[in-house]
Amino acid sequence: MPLTDPQIRAFHEEGVLVAEGVLTEGDLEPVIAAYEGWIDRRARELQVAGTIADRHEEAPFDRRFALLYAQSPEIERGLDLMHARLPEAFAFMANRNLLDAVACLVGPEITCSPIQHIRAKPPADLSGAGPGFYNVPWHQDAGVTWEEADAANIVTCWIPLVDATPENGCMEVLPGVFRHGFLEHQAEGGTTIRPHLLPEVAPRPVPVRKGGVIFMHRHTPHRSTPNRTDRVRWSIDLRYQPTGTPTGRPFHPEFVVQSRAHPERVLSDHAAWCRLWEEALATPPPRHAHRVR
Repeated sequence: MPLTDPQIRAFHEEGVLVAEGVLTEGDLEPVIAAYEGWIDRRARELQVAGTIADRHEEAPFDRRFALLYAQSPEIERGLDLMHARLPEAFAFMANRNLLDAVACLVGPEITCSPIQHIRAKPPADLSGAGPGFYNVPWHQDAGVTWEEADAANIVTCWIPLVDATPENGCMEVLPGVFRHGFLEHQAEGGTTIRPHLLPEVAPRPVPVRKGGVIFMHRHTPHRSTPNRTDRVRWSIDLRYQPTGTPTGRPFHPEFVVQSRAHPERVLSDHAAWCRLWEEALATPPPRHAHRVR
């Protein structure tokens, strides 16, 4: 669904936009169903290995992962998009409603960045409430790309698969700070902006309902907050940019998802996408992907 003119202005003024109702239930359900199947297969593997005792087959999507994680954090191994490589997730990256909105910010020639993730955020009672993998500290998405992409118009799309709320660990952002450009990051604390460089701007929680999308500028500082519920906060984050611009991850596969000028360049072959990732993951990158000092 295309963004409205006020929404586009808001994005350019603040570096962040919460757009509700971009996606339909029908857009998201194939991905959810595919990951429900993945979790079931993984649970069976872990049960056979003796790692978990109860597969909790009747638990709903926003609860089952937490119940399995409580028995073994190994449930998450291989979950991410580039590892699971599910056909439904690949198809979603070219979702028409999503790309119609993205095109309003990057133009009609669109490439999907290789920086793409699905996240199952368990309750903080299980995973901890401090900074870490599940509670990402203040950072800019430009901090996880090489310098070559500094001028590229890379837009992050943060997509909840369940309602994201302050209670279950929605993101917080620093609106308007993107105008400061790239802020130096440090490795200590987990790829985070050096504390003395953070402007004195009040953090803004950005809750968003299932079907909505948070669009962020590559220089917008943001963090995630602890999940204080007994449910799982599921989300997908994808990045899109004008085709032909550097991704900042040259060692991982980008691919064209929309092109009016060269429709033959659009990658719609799931098997080909899988091969690209298999080859990339088999070769260590020449240096660290994150830009930290």
